[in-house]
Amino acid sequence: MTTGAFDLPEQLARKADPALIARDEQHFAAIAENLEQVRADLADRLAAARRAPGGVGQQAMDRDDEIRRLTARLRTLRRFDVDLCLGRMVGAEDREPVYVGRRGLTDSSGRRLLLDWRSPAAAPFFGATHANPMGLASRRRYRWTRGRISDYWDEVFTPDGLDGHAALDDQSAFIASLGSSRSTRMRDVLATIQADQDAIIRAGSRGALVVDGGPGTGKTVVALHRTAYLLYSDPRLGHRRGGVLFVGPHQPYLSYVADVLPSLGEEDVQTCTLRDLVPEGAAATVETDPDVARLKSSADLVKAIEAAVRFYEEPPTTGMTVPIDDLDVWLSADDWAEAFGAPDPGTPHNEARAEIWAELLTILLDKYDGDEPEDLVRRSLLRSAELRAAFNRAWPLLEPADLVGDLWSVPAYLRKCAPWLSLDEVRRLQREDAQAWTVSDLPLLDAARQRIGDPEAFRRKLRQDASVAAQREQMTRVVEDLLAAEYDNEGAMIMLHGQDLRDALIDESALPVAAPDLLAGPFAHIVVDEAQELTDAEWQMLLLRCPSRSFTIVGDRAQARHGFTESWQERLTRIGFDRINLASLSINYRTPAEVMAEAEPVIRAVLPDANVPTSIRSSGVPVVHGAVSELDSILDAWLAAHTEGIACVIGDPAFRATSRVQSLTPELSKGLEFDLVVLVDPENFGAGIEGGVDRYVAMTRATQQLVILTSS
Repeated sequence: MTTGAFDLPEQLARKADPALIARDEQHFAAIAENLEQVRADLADRLAAARRAPGGVGQQAMDRDDEIRRLTARLRTLRRFDVDLCLGRMVGAEDREPVYVGRRGLTDSSGRRLLLDWRSPAAAPFFGATHANPMGLASRRRYRWTRGRISDYWDEVFTPDGLDGHAALDDQSAFIASLGSSRSTRMRDVLATIQADQDAIIRAGSRGALVVDGGPGTGKTVVALHRTAYLLYSDPRLGHRRGGVLFVGPHQPYLSYVADVLPSLGEEDVQTCTLRDLVPEGAAATVETDPDVARLKSSADLVKAIEAAVRFYEEPPTTGMTVPIDDLDVWLSADDWAEAFGAPDPGTPHNEARAEIWAELLTILLDKYDGDEPEDLVRRSLLRSAELRAAFNRAWPLLEPADLVGDLWSVPAYLRKCAPWLSLDEVRRLQREDAQAWTVSDLPLLDAARQRIGDPEAFRRKLRQDASVAAQREQMTRVVEDLLAAEYDNEGAMIMLHGQDLRDALIDESALPVAAPDLLAGPFAHIVVDEAQELTDAEWQMLLLRCPSRSFTIVGDRAQARHGFTESWQERLTRIGFDRINLASLSINYRTPAEVMAEAEPVIRAVLPDANVPTSIRSSGVPVVHGAVSELDSILDAWLAAHTEGIACVIGDPAFRATSRVQSLTPELSKGLEFDLVVLVDPENFGAGIEGGVDRYVAMTRATQQLVILTSS
């Protein structure tokens, strides 16, 4: 049956009663009319902002921010129509329905049409329970399908909440949604966020909040929606204050969740994996020697990078003579030390070169007592091959990859930088190809890049100086020509004599600049999903990017492939966090009880104290065991019976993925979910904790059915 925004199937005819939906229809009509006005207004404002002069400095930044803000809001409002509305709630005292949406919406008269889901007033829509109604009499949630309401659910919290207007069901909106088919992108779950999840989403951002929960408890849902909530509610985290970085475990995961934040109106969040933080990450392989991987996982080895760089920052202990024309100027060891002290503490090594070089030139100019003009003396110093060679030896331009590579190829250098390592450990860390990068090298490469800075910074500064000098020289010639001409504007003639005007005429926009590294930070807040896998060294990569230590840390100790015997508090305190709060999720919303009944013994066999969540639903479909030879027939039968949904084969590298059947390793399936999961020879996933965790993770990806195939 179809009525306006409602498109209810025949079996839900009773829900199409006008007594139940007429008020909603009127409200949706008002939303639709207002949306058209708002979109038109935003489009006009955006066009005006783009036509406005670009300006310079703060003015240009403000204009760009306004364009970015208007574009994001307009894109969100064009992405949705009346399905911007998630549902409504009715208070126990004020019986006027309040409609909750993805974004707030107010009409021209000031009437509130939609309340932003992140606002404090919207909290009861997600947090109300029968134990704590939070002042609500009833709540209604909508299911939207292609822009129309295909179903809705009412919940009543007080005896008078029915009031003849509630369409009650034998299942909640959330439980009903769990049975829907999956796709290659994470489905929209905003309208059905549960009270335990919402409490964590709305928690404050100060310090580190750890969200611990087993498979299917909604950790990823919490991580993504908390990101959007914090950007809305906490002014400290806005784009101009550093913004938010979202870190996922692997690229298939990032592709899976790619639509979620834009659908919530947040498009400025940087998302990445740890590999993305350094250029070498894309091609890095897995460390094959477990002892080497263990050594490199330590935060202490990352700290050795500081000593490795300081080795190249010791001022010369002897002086030198610098010839300037016919005079010899003495550059003493104290002069070198003074120049080396010019950069502010914390200035990256390569960026400090320009300041040290400039200070050396100043010292030499101050010591020169000849008759040549200063600009000629400076040019002479700049041409001095001997001075530049001495400077390059004293403070060389460093490449992060070369510096880390030297640690793995020069034992004496590694011993000097990490004296706590034994001779055997130093020997183990050496390798034939010093720059055959592994994932375990990435934290050291990142620390080196942060400490050393952009290798091109000094060269770019020289090019900028040369460009400015060339423009200034050209400007001088132009001004001299104008002054020599018989130009009758006396005011302009006076201004042309001034250096300030000449400098203002230099086009700095044409100077060479580097593209910004959007992942370099610092960030105001970092969200990390599947955080149980990070080593101490990898945590340093993130701590470097968030000095405030404001983190949301999401994970499950029982899903750590290399074990996690400590508490979250112990591990995070050791790596540098000082304010840690813990929140737990214990209800498995995703995985059917039939699947968990087989998965639980698998993880308990290797981790007896694993925090296994409790499933709240049953699919009615038993776990199927069979032979690997049946793989094709099982998939064909499932695809024929299901026109929607997605399956995944885990553990068969030879299987070629299709549009509806993915093929992944156990590790790359982490964080994802599928209607059907087929495990191929799970005993081959490995032994010990790693193998047990991989089998447990792979099994619990299933939302409907699990099939386990073996070769024998």
